[in-house]
Amino acid sequence: MMTSTSALKTTESTLPEFIWDEALIRRYDLSGPRYTSYPTAVEFNQNYPVEDMVKAAARSKASDRPLSLYTHLPFCAHLCYYCACNKVITKKRDKAMPYVERVLKEAAIQSRLFGADRPVTQLHWGGGTPTFLPKDVMEYLMAGYGELFNLQTGDDRDYSVEIDPREVDQDTLPTLWDLGFNRISLGVQDVNPKVQKAVNRIQPREMTEAVLNEARRLGFRSINLDLIYGLPHQTPESFAETLEAVIEMSPDRLSVFSYAHLPDRFYPQTRILADTLPTPQQKLTILHNTINRLLEAGYEYIGMDHFAKPDDSLAVAQREGRLHRNFQGYTTHSECDLVSLGVSAIGQTDDAYFQNNHDLPSWEAAIDSGQLAVTKGVNLTRDDRIRRWVIGQLICQFRLDRKLFAEVWQEDLDRYFTDELNRLKPMLQDELIADDGNALQVQPAGRLLIRAICQIFDLYRKEGASKRFSRII
Repeated sequence: MMTSTSALKTTESTLPEFIWDEALIRRYDLSGPRYTSYPTAVEFNQNYPVEDMVKAAARSKASDRPLSLYTHLPFCAHLCYYCACNKVITKKRDKAMPYVERVLKEAAIQSRLFGADRPVTQLHWGGGTPTFLPKDVMEYLMAGYGELFNLQTGDDRDYSVEIDPREVDQDTLPTLWDLGFNRISLGVQDVNPKVQKAVNRIQPREMTEAVLNEARRLGFRSINLDLIYGLPHQTPESFAETLEAVIEMSPDRLSVFSYAHLPDRFYPQTRILADTLPTPQQKLTILHNTINRLLEAGYEYIGMDHFAKPDDSLAVAQREGRLHRNFQGYTTHSECDLVSLGVSAIGQTDDAYFQNNHDLPSWEAAIDSGQLAVTKGVNLTRDDRIRRWVIGQLICQFRLDRKLFAEVWQEDLDRYFTDELNRLKPMLQDELIADDGNALQVQPAGRLLIRAICQIFDLYRKEGASKRFSRII
């Protein structure tokens, strides 16, 4: 096959169209990282010195960049069998306040380290189920943040929260709105009752729709719905019906994740019977049909399971070359350093990553003794930062520009990445990516396989993919 540098069919408002090539998918669908960070979390030092995090925070403070504030809220009232998140299953709402009090103790330490006056332009509550928190606990947490950090109120802030529609009462959304949140993400996974029963997540479509409509009425924007394909009893036909229901709800963004069945690593998944799962071929068919249907419905394929309406800020940022990726996924706030609070939360500066203890009692003990709970992390070399930038350009903009690379890093791309560009040649021949001498441009057939393309530039994956990662598709 000849290397293609021919013009692709485009419209004024969209990136090049998407091409599905099953032979290429089979060839390149190996395991690989999702690149929410580089180096990835498997490269973190398991005995990362807290002093290194303190030094990284001091360098961050001196930079005066804005901040992103992430809070991990681990509590869930119900166990979803597919879940691989760090969570605590409990019906006891009184567990929420002691946890939040500790989060604020941790926040007080980090506020001093990072600088209390830096504008917090992005804020996210993840979990677990953030809406497990009673109204007064939510208010207490946000009031504490308001005293410790410079929370923003302008329209350009991104204050988002993950919502389980089963954990929403009449006060939940108005409370979140009053606290300054302006974006929400709703967990749906599938609207089919048989699938919902098999994963222990009974959530009628009407319940999801009611929350979404109320959020719109209040003024929330960029409302996202999460779906998962590959769950028990799903078929291409059943998932197509779920997709039609979701398209009717018309969310601004959609995340469509692949379920990775790893019962040996994630105990809740032992309750899912392997023989009820769709076959690998059915999963491929579901994904193919889903992408086609969403493009037909007017969504743009942002990449890595994400879709957005053309006027959504993610789609606009991608067209303008300023989309960014971090532990929360795609974002428009590339300039932020990430302050992370709570059990297992991961923070980030320009030259370091650091993660809190994954074990809740250990995290609590550290905070109670007035210490930070950081146990893992990595300090980035200049090479790490260069490769992170390159992978970010490919995974977010689908493009790597030689001139821009030289301006940012004062390096020659071809000289710096001689070996990588050599290893990229089969992908050029397979038309996953094109090279016109000025830039590497991911082609329509390569967009689905972007993780495989990025892996070429991953120094830690040079010997091939690790079994510790899920398959690309």
